[in-house]
Amino acid sequence: MPESVNILEINGLTKTYDSGQRAVDGLSLRVPRGSIFGFVGLNGAGKTTTIRIVAGLCNKDSGSVRLFGKEIDDHDANYKHDIGFVLDEPLYFEWMSAEEYLHFVGAMYGISESETRKRTAELLEFFDLTGKGSDPIDSYSTGMKKKVSLAAAIIHKPALIILDEPFEGIDALAANAIKGSLTLMASKGSTVFITSHVLDTVERFCTEVAVIHQGRTLLQCKTIDIRTLAKGTLATIAYNSLEDLFVDLLSEKTAKKQLTWL
Repeated sequence: MPESVNILEINGLTKTYDSGQRAVDGLSLRVPRGSIFGFVGLNGAGKTTTIRIVAGLCNKDSGSVRLFGKEIDDHDANYKHDIGFVLDEPLYFEWMSAEEYLHFVGAMYGISESETRKRTAELLEFFDLTGKGSDPIDSYSTGMKKKVSLAAAIIHKPALIILDEPFEGIDALAANAIKGSLTLMASKGSTVFITSHVLDTVERFCTEVAVIHQGRTLLQCKTIDIRTLAKGTLATIAYNSLEDLFVDLLSEKTAKKQLTWL
C-alpha cells in the first residue's frame, strides 16, 4: 500500500468540556508529510485542545484522528513513539539536570543507554546547553527550558513533532536557534506542526498554514499562496501578509463595539 501523503488527518473532530464549553466543533485538517505546518487562531479557538487530543492527553467526543495512515484509538499509546510533543505548559522534573532528564526520557522510549548518552551529548551541544547540562532545570531561563523541552521531544527521532507556542516567552536568539533546528529536522524528513500567535513568524517559517475559529477550520493553504489569494469575492487586491488574511477572515466574526468616549 502506498504511503499516505498526509502524516496527520483530522476529520469532524469535536470536544465539549464538562463546563459545557465546545472547544472543538467539527474540525478537519490535513498535515502533509515533510511540511512545517502552522496552526493559528485566536485565544480559545481550539488549538491547544486539538493538540492535546492528538497527544492522548484529552479524549475526543467524536470524529477521527489518523496518524501515519492509521486511525488512532484514545487508549492506544503505541503511536506516541513516533511523535514528539512540546505542549503549552511543559512538565519537567525540575530538580533534575538537563542531562539527567534527557537520559530519563531516552529510557522511557526504550533507547539503549549508550545511544541515549550519545544523543544527549549531541543535543546539549546542538542547543548550546553543554555548559549548563549538569545544572538543575529549575535554574534555567525560559528559553533554556524551551530548548530542553525540544531536545526531549526529538531524542527518539520522531516522524512528527508537535509544538504548542514554541517561541513564546523566549528571546530572539533562542527563537532563531529553535527555528533553525526545526528547519533542519524537516529537511531530514520530519514533519513539524506548530501553533503560534506570531503570524509573521508563521508566514516566514511554515510551508503551510491553517486558520481556525471557534473549533472549526476556516482556511488551509500553502503559505506561498497567501499573497495570491483575492480579498473578498469581487476584489482583485491580494493579501499582503498572513496577518492581513487572518484579520480579514476573523474581523466580522469578532466585531466589537467602539468605545463611545474615544
